This record gives sequence, structure tokens and C-alpha cells, in this order.
Amino acid sequence: MHTLRWSALALAVTAASAQLAVASEQSEATGFADGGKLTLLNKNYYFARDNHAPGAAQSRREEWAHGLLLAYQSGFTQGTVGFGVDLHAAGAVKLDSGRGTSGTGLLPVDSDGRAADNFGFAGGAVKVRVSNTTLKYGDLTPTAPVFSPGTGRIFASTATGFQLTSNEIDQLTVDAGYFTSIRDRNRSLNHDGEITLVYAGAIDSETVSYLGGTYQLTDSLSATLYGSKYEDVWTQYYGNLNYALPLSEGQALSFDFNVYDTRDEGSALAGDINTTAWSLAAGYSIGAHTFTLAHQQVNGNSPMDYISMDGTNAGDSIYLANSSQWSDFNAPGEKSVQARYDLNMTAYGVPGLNLMARYIKGDIDGAGIDPDGAYAYYAGAAGKGKEWERDLEAKYVVQDGDLKDLSLRVRYATARGFAGDIDELRVITEYPLDIL
Repeated sequence: MHTLRWSALALAVTAASAQLAVASEQSEATGFADGGKLTLLNKNYYFARDNHAPGAAQSRREEWAHGLLLAYQSGFTQGTVGFGVDLHAAGAVKLDSGRGTSGTGLLPVDSDGRAADNFGFAGGAVKVRVSNTTLKYGDLTPTAPVFSPGTGRIFASTATGFQLTSNEIDQLTVDAGYFTSIRDRNRSLNHDGEITLVYAGAIDSETVSYLGGTYQLTDSLSATLYGSKYEDVWTQYYGNLNYALPLSEGQALSFDFNVYDTRDEGSALAGDINTTAWSLAAGYSIGAHTFTLAHQQVNGNSPMDYISMDGTNAGDSIYLANSSQWSDFNAPGEKSVQARYDLNMTAYGVPGLNLMARYIKGDIDGAGIDPDGAYAYYAGAAGKGKEWERDLEAKYVVQDGDLKDLSLRVRYATARGFAGDIDELRVITEYPLDIL
């Protein structure tokens, strides 16, 4: 069965081969230095979480940190084959936190339970380009739906390995990766041979590999298909269909369908896994307003687990509709629904300001969970688990002037139920600067 699925993936990639891309990116290369770009990101992050669950080991987590990320992307040398490098260096300092309030994920925690005063890291990658195909090796930030770094803290995680991206066929982007280690979002070094799952924890597996791509079928319809293998843990397949339907001036419908199918593989280091998770979101936009309804469902006796690369649920490492600020609503047998409202304040004289509110409710049926397995946490939810989450968010981006692109984002979440009773506030300021 797995062989058939990989064959189907390869067939989907090959099927569009008749429509070759017209222009070659490499033929337009301007040189190693002339095509280079140097940027500096200032990021300030305040994170506070109150845990109201009875008997919680830590009722309050609160940290405040500031980080700088310097990134250089060279151009490609001219010729049939182009060469270049990508380099980055980052550092963060603690602005506030105490021994009893550490552990938000912004900063490393010392052996005495205190948030570290600072941490930093540096890395890079070499890259080679032929025509419209680029191969990179080094410290990378892949964005595949089956292997994606969490960006929910001050820095994103990175992974060491190979990544190939290709746009040789018109409207088709192919993406492949092979990775052997990760650097957690608040650590300085990689962890050889340890790639963490959100719910099953650290697994002693050697590699993760994936192959997939996105094909723009029409101006309104795109399809994405990925397959991945987490050695001795699972094989995972992902599919997406996204459709936008203009109705009239200022009105449109949109539909977004996502599905993950995960099966244990090899030594099954995370236990028996046979899970299918899917979501369907439908949105209606009229002027400045967007209304969205979504349904999500997990079928199987294990949660929709995933590789977060940073040790916790990040809310942006999987593409299911109800994966949110606190909960992923991905417990075994869980069904969840979402109602969301977005408002673009440009129409009301405040360009750059966007507001969002959503409510998600989930019902869990964890019947059949192995009480001694990797996902034993969910055994207590058999037939009775419930959870809900309410998220409020405001983001403002300066549109012009000396502070153009400076952004301020405020996120507030309230969650109750099986996944925890929490109130969480995040205040994030970002200021990107183009140096070269």
C-alpha cells in the first residue's frame, strides 16, 4: 500500500511535465555579491501563561526577551551552474523572568530552574542552482507541511540536512528534503539523532525525509501532495486542495481542505499508529469582513502527532484548520468545529491593522488508547473528553515612513477542558531592516 502511495505521488509530479517553465532563474543570475541580501530582524517577545488546572506543577509562566537575527543570502555565481551561501547569526537576552516563572520556551532553562540570561546560535548552508532547481545543504528552515519549524517563539527552529526545490515545470513547485538533526528554537546546538514529536516526545530516530509539491491548476485552484518517512516511526502523507471563488466585486468564497494519513513504520518507536486527520474550512469575504467555519476530525487510536522541531505544539507546524494558539484539537477520535471572524481595518481608515476572533470546540473519544503506550495521556479521555478555546488577536504593521514594516501583534487565548485550563497572553514586536 505504501509503495502505491509513493507511486501516486511520483505520478502526480510527472503528470505536468508537458508544461515546462519558460524562464531560467540561473540564466538571470547577477553574481555572488551583486545578488546578495543582508537583513536584520529585531524581535521583542513577551509571553505569560496562567494554568488554572487543580494541582498544576507550575501555575504561572512568564518571560520577556529581545532577539536579533542577522541573515545573509548571497546571490548565485553566473554560468550554467550557480553557487552561493546562506548565513545567519542570532542572539537573545532575557529582559524579565524569575525562577518560578520560567519555561515558556522563549529562553533555555538552567539546571536551577531559572531562565538563562541569554543564548545565541549561528549557522549556514551552501547552495547550488541549475536552471530553476536549487539544492541546499546545511542549517535550514524547511516549510513542508510534513516537516516545518515552529515559529511561535522568538526564533524558529532549524534542521541540518539537504533540501531541493524545483520550478522547472510551469505552475508546479517540487520540494524534497532529507534531515538528520534539529536545533530547538531556544537552543544553541543541534541534537544529533533526536527529532522530537509533540506528543510522543524525543525519539531516537536517525532521519526524516520527504517529497512533495504544489500545482496551481487554475488561478483559483491549487493542489498539494506530500509524502514523508520518519525512520522507524511512521510514514505520513499529506494532501491539500485550496479553492477561491470570486462572487462579485468585494465578495468571495474560499475553501481549504487538508488531510494527513499517518502509519507506523519499521520498529514503530512511537508505538502503533494508524491515524487519519482532516479538516475543511469555508470562508466568506465581503469588503473588510471575513467569516470562516471549519470542521476537523481525527480518526484513529492515537493523536494526530507531528514533528514540531521545537518540543511543543507550535500551532504552525501542521496545516489543520483547528490547530490554534494553545490546542491542536487533534486528540484520538476528536471532532471539532470553529467559527472565526477577521476584520481588515483599512476600510475604516486604519491601514495595516487587522483583528481576529475565533472559537473552537472539540469532543474527544479516546476509546482504545493503550494506557501504557506512547500516547497514554489520552486514555483518560475515553468517551468523555471535551475542550474549547477562544482566541483574540490584533496586529498592526506601519505602512510608511522611517518605521515602515514595524509590526505589533497581541495574541490572547483562553482554553478550558482536557488539554488544560489556561489563559495566555503574547505581545510580539518585529522590526525588519534591509541592510544590503
